Amino acid sequence: MPEKEKLRIDKYLWAIRIFKTRTLAADACKAGRVKLDSQNIKPSHEVRVGEIYQVSKGIERKVLKVTGLLEQRADAKTVIDFYEDITPVEQTQAFKSMFHAPILKRDRGTGRPTKRDRREIDDLKDDFFDKKS
Repeated sequence: MPEKEKLRIDKYLWAIRIFKTRTLAADACKAGRVKLDSQNIKPSHEVRVGEIYQVSKGIERKVLKVTGLLEQRADAKTVIDFYEDITPVEQTQAFKSMFHAPILKRDRGTGRPTKRDRREIDDLKDDFFDKKS
């Protein structure tokens, strides 16, 4: 893939597959979800090799170090050579643990939970979310 000396941040984030479209990347920059040294940046900001960006995408937060400039969107195997994910391990594990939360489901037609049922559900939720593993 050809490398370029100047590249916009919105185009870079799209090319390395952080955002699905360049418009989404530009909107994230405008909304303040892409930061350089804790400062919001515009979509037209020029990316330089070695810079570290904080990107928030929904509930996921990533810290990315630029190792190369990629002008066109490429496949996932090629893209990993152009950035380094230096997100702290604690932050990555916290994001992944959210998907392992218990799903509480009641049988259809059982009606509303009684006061006793509600207390048991609350205790179960509190026990699960208070654990620091």
